[in-house]
Amino acid sequence: MKTLSGMWPRLFRCGVQLIDDRSGLAATEFAFIVPLMLVMFFGTVELSSGIAVDRKVTLVARTLSDLTSQSTSVMDNDLKNFFTASYGILSPYSATPTQATISEVYINSSNVAKIQWSKAATVSQGGSTVTATLTTSSHSAGDTVTIPSSLAVAGTYLIWSEVSYLYTPAVGYVMGSAGVTLTDRSFTRPRQTTNVPYCTSTSSCTP
Repeated sequence: MKTLSGMWPRLFRCGVQLIDDRSGLAATEFAFIVPLMLVMFFGTVELSSGIAVDRKVTLVARTLSDLTSQSTSVMDNDLKNFFTASYGILSPYSATPTQATISEVYINSSNVAKIQWSKAATVSQGGSTVTATLTTSSHSAGDTVTIPSSLAVAGTYLIWSEVSYLYTPAVGYVMGSAGVTLTDRSFTRPRQTTNVPYCTSTSSCTP
């Protein structure tokens, strides 16, 4: 009994010391906080890069339609230059995931918008050199398309650009490694003429 009564004070003192012991507390807190901080860090990096690319996609769409609308007519070489110049805006991000289409739309007397001509382009990039290659568009001449009602003015033409970009984050820790497809489009009125015909030669043009 004497032995047991002597143990209680010692157990009490050990308990008090254990409660007051703070060694290892910082390591425990660090282990809890680090995963959350990593998620926040990578999420911020991926989101900010995605917003920057999305803004550049918008600029590519506007530039492509603007350059085309300033012409009196266009040929394949002109369109190739317009695509190449527009893709250059994406620097320092890779232009390879970009897909773009440029079309001319005519709004008839019934306010129905129809494709006059349309061209698409793929892009390849080697270092800082961007090269556009014209391809067949998903739109064909005569196709009916939907445009904003405010732009549907009978008897007028529009230059319509469409751009999509598959943004794949470098880490994929938050957004996922599959990435997100960013899209935008732009409509511009022809600047110097009523319309911008597409020409296969100097004497053969599509109104």
